[in-house]
Amino acid sequence: MAERIVAGAMIKDGRILLCHRSPNRRWYPDVWDLPGGHVESGETSTEALKRELLEELGVSVRSLARSPLDRVRTSEFELDIWPVTDWHGTPANLVPDEHDAIAWFAAEDLTTLEMAHHSYLALLGTALRARQS
Repeated sequence: MAERIVAGAMIKDGRILLCHRSPNRRWYPDVWDLPGGHVESGETSTEALKRELLEELGVSVRSLARSPLDRVRTSEFELDIWPVTDWHGTPANLVPDEHDAIAWFAAEDLTTLEMAHHSYLALLGTALRARQS
């Protein structure tokens, strides 16, 4: 059975927050990724996302869209990507063993990054442009 994973596309001021996965990570090391993690038993996708963003970045999500921005399915995992535009707190890297950096990127910056999944570039560029209109 595929792992259930959630991620948040945190967008503010025309930029998206990405986390750089530490080079020693077993899964997808040394690439830029969205913040998030595994859905635990008994959790909904949105509950897991709120918990993960609080644990990883110290932010409290105030509201979420009714449906994910996208769903990525592989034989190993099923990932729901949620747009996150309303939160309380300033994102900080609270798990340096998982991420060795966090940073905000504009759409034009994304093409220079090695991403965790090939679909991210188009998806995140579209999400950023939608927030600007």
